[in-house]
Amino acid sequence: MKFDTILRVGTKLLLPFILVFGLYVQFHGDYGPGGGFQAGVIAAAMVIFYAITFGLDAAKRAMPPILVETLIGLGVLLYTGVGVVSMLKGGEFLNYSVLEHDPVAGQHIGILLVELGVLITVFATMTAIFYSFAGRGR
Repeated sequence: MKFDTILRVGTKLLLPFILVFGLYVQFHGDYGPGGGFQAGVIAAAMVIFYAITFGLDAAKRAMPPILVETLIGLGVLLYTGVGVVSMLKGGEFLNYSVLEHDPVAGQHIGILLVELGVLITVFATMTAIFYSFAGRGR
């Protein structure tokens, strides 16, 4: 697709909107359908769309595999870290109420952080799976 200018320009125009939609799904997950898993898949679809249009090597330059692998661990660490902090503050694992003085604010912050950890992990895992399958020999 090296010479398909319309597709390449269209892809570059659509990528920011895909990212914004993924972030909308992430932050709207508290109030309706959506959340970290769905937002992570949408963000990974953005990388896959980029790879289909510009090639796997270009996608790996934009999102290097070492960064993808690091993000998998960081997402899990964020998720687990919220649970550990909850326990250190005297609550149960992932009991968000103890994260702030106001239990409602603690619930809100805890859910956002946990869902962010899920988003990062799902995004990186789906991207790593795509890299593995797309990069294999015939």
